[in-house]
Amino acid sequence: MSNWTDVCALDDIDDEDVMRFDHNNHTYAVYRYNDKVYATDGLCTHEHVHLSDGLVMEHVIECPKHNGRFDIRDGRALGAPVCINLKTYPAKVEGGQVLVQLG
Repeated sequence: MSNWTDVCALDDIDDEDVMRFDHNNHTYAVYRYNDKVYATDGLCTHEHVHLSDGLVMEHVIECPKHNGRFDIRDGRALGAPVCINLKTYPAKVEGGQVLVQLG
């Protein structure tokens, strides 16, 4: 059973950018790169800072606090100070809307 949640319009996220999305007391980060969308947990695994305040460079999000970096495609931690991967979620665009599968 799929549980797709409507997050926003694709145009609400600039290319190579990230947006915070809160749902059911959980924070997510939704990214856009080359008109593809990705979704991860919204807090850095190192210091629990909101990744939506970070910088997206191609497929990498850089945490604003200590410059930890994650691959937005698979959540992989890319080196110190982060060592715990981010959880990722399926994301897609349908009819110009960004949808994320949360369950």
